[in-house]
Amino acid sequence: MKARLVIFTLLGWSFLTVPLAVADEGMWLYNAFPAAKVEKQYGFTPTQQWLDHLRLSSVRFNNGGSGSFVSADGLAFTNHHVGADCIQKLSTSGTDHMKSGFYAKTKAEEAKCPDLELNVLMGIDDVTAKIKSSSPTGTSAAASGQAQRSAMSAIEQECAKSTGLRCDVVTLYSGEVYNLYKYKKYTDVRLVFAPEFDAAFFGGDPDNFTYPRYDLDITFFRIYENDKPVHLDNYLQWSKAGVKDGDLIFVSGHPGNTDRLKTVSQLQFLRDVDFPTRLGLYKRRIAMLQKFSAESEENARISQEDIFGVQNSYKAINGEYEGLLDKTKMSEIESAEREREKAYKAKHSSEANPWQEISNAVKVNREIYKQLTFVERLRGFNGDLAAFAREIVRAADEKPKPNGDRLREFRDSALPSLEQQLFSTAPIYKKLETAQLALSLALLQETLGSDDPAVKIVLGGKAPEQVASDLVAGTKLEDVAFRKQLYEGGKAAVDASTDPLIVMMRKIDPEARSVRKRFDDEVDSIFRRDGATIARARFEVAGFTQPPDATFTLRLSYGTVKGYKESGKDVPYYTTFEGAFKHADEHGDKAPFNLAPSWRTMKSKLNLQTPLNYVSTADIIGGNSGSPTVNKNNEVVGIIFDGNIQSLVLDIYYDDREARAVHVDSRGIIEALRKIYGADALADELTGAKASVGNPGKD
Repeated sequence: MKARLVIFTLLGWSFLTVPLAVADEGMWLYNAFPAAKVEKQYGFTPTQQWLDHLRLSSVRFNNGGSGSFVSADGLAFTNHHVGADCIQKLSTSGTDHMKSGFYAKTKAEEAKCPDLELNVLMGIDDVTAKIKSSSPTGTSAAASGQAQRSAMSAIEQECAKSTGLRCDVVTLYSGEVYNLYKYKKYTDVRLVFAPEFDAAFFGGDPDNFTYPRYDLDITFFRIYENDKPVHLDNYLQWSKAGVKDGDLIFVSGHPGNTDRLKTVSQLQFLRDVDFPTRLGLYKRRIAMLQKFSAESEENARISQEDIFGVQNSYKAINGEYEGLLDKTKMSEIESAEREREKAYKAKHSSEANPWQEISNAVKVNREIYKQLTFVERLRGFNGDLAAFAREIVRAADEKPKPNGDRLREFRDSALPSLEQQLFSTAPIYKKLETAQLALSLALLQETLGSDDPAVKIVLGGKAPEQVASDLVAGTKLEDVAFRKQLYEGGKAAVDASTDPLIVMMRKIDPEARSVRKRFDDEVDSIFRRDGATIARARFEVAGFTQPPDATFTLRLSYGTVKGYKESGKDVPYYTTFEGAFKHADEHGDKAPFNLAPSWRTMKSKLNLQTPLNYVSTADIIGGNSGSPTVNKNNEVVGIIFDGNIQSLVLDIYYDDREARAVHVDSRGIIEALRKIYGADALADELTGAKASVGNPGKD
């Protein structure tokens, strides 16, 4: 493929002679997968046909997760916690699918998600030369950044018009490489099966990011086009044999973001500024949501998914934060950077030091951080209604502009996805919206101070709780038709609107845009320009030893099924249904260690020795949730749903001594579908599927 060749042509090396990453490290690009290394280490060569089949069978859930197709009739699966947004939105006070689960025995019973989008990566083109040529040598960083953003929007617009696909330019190695990703987009996504929350998230927050685990964290959807299930040529066959200790496995998914190639000054910014702030906010939000949940059964229902999400984010960020506090590891990172910087200066003594340039930009980032995150990035305006208001106000100003001059989220190629979210029919709960907005406005005031211009505009001397109550009570943005009327009415309709949330967003938009411009011109453009220079310097010294940092685009990882030692004790690589019952009994079967009633009822029918969860050395992070795990035959042997606590540092560096990816076992899924849930038709569809592509690889 084109893009596979460009990276190595650009660097002037042959792919086969370049030293590669050690062990099983790597969230690899599909167009630059180290097949030779896998063959050397494991005696198996993934062929191009094998890679293409897996790529076309993998899907991105645009709400932040991964998944895959598992039947010719459009059946896809992911984690319960990825599907929970849809499950929650399809629930009502009388029918809580999060609590009781969901199973559509016929296609007629499959329930359409209100705003879920799935993407399948159809192809990758290299567009590095086009993007770089948009900003000639000598152009300022700010002007170069704007020119590159404009060029990206133009390429995406042209691609979308000519192909009918979703087209995204992806920045790799901080801007040293640009690839155009072309996606087939599906928006008619219907829920087929979901277990009870107690089965999917057994052990709750205490067990989250731990191992051993005993979770059935799965959900099945079906994809439709023209009101009919899609017919697929590429989907993954279900393994009947599962895995055993030492097996080679592959994980195809969409890791969200890593920081492995960031400079020390950027990592220090995360350690000293961003992560402590975020952790403090998460604590406050968790406390608020738990208080809200305790007030009534209905409050508990509508806030359950939010509580899980914030608790999960807290643990994930805290794990990475603790990695940054590891003085020994940080010292190693700093020493390696000093060596690279020294080597660079020896060759480029007359040029600006890119590490220093980035360090200077980090200082600006520190200066504008509070306004940027609380005003522009809406951390001070939490909730769906405030987000709708921002999108409508911004769209009125941005859509009339030439495509290349708009903010990136309003480029032509992005508008269909934005509009799907904006016009979602998902229910809005004003009581929860009020509680969320009240807390975030209080945090806005605490963080920026009462004299901040944005705080004065929003609060006007009133208490955050009162302002939140007035804004949410007075808005009509919960009405889809009202949102559509304002959006389609453009600037005249928005400027004339008296809706209080629209009025508020109109008033603070100049403040928000001002700080965003500083970030784009003085921070992001420097990170892009000088990060690309550092990437070239890294390549010159060490070759292509690492894939780029994750970007929520499709990557392929690999590893082995393998237990580990923790505190001197052996941790086995798999758990069983029997272990789940024992784990519940040890905690008195009390929440969150209470097994779903259906499990207790059907216990006698289960083969309790069936594997339920297992671990591997595969390199994964957040965003990989729902990634299919396949064997050498491209068969599903499991699905990623978590990592252990030791894996949380993988955002910064890879270490497989104890860090493990946690999977639901394919055998456990079938055992549960048939013997607990009576979902034989679904199990038959999975196990009866035939692989659509032969010649999976060379063993």
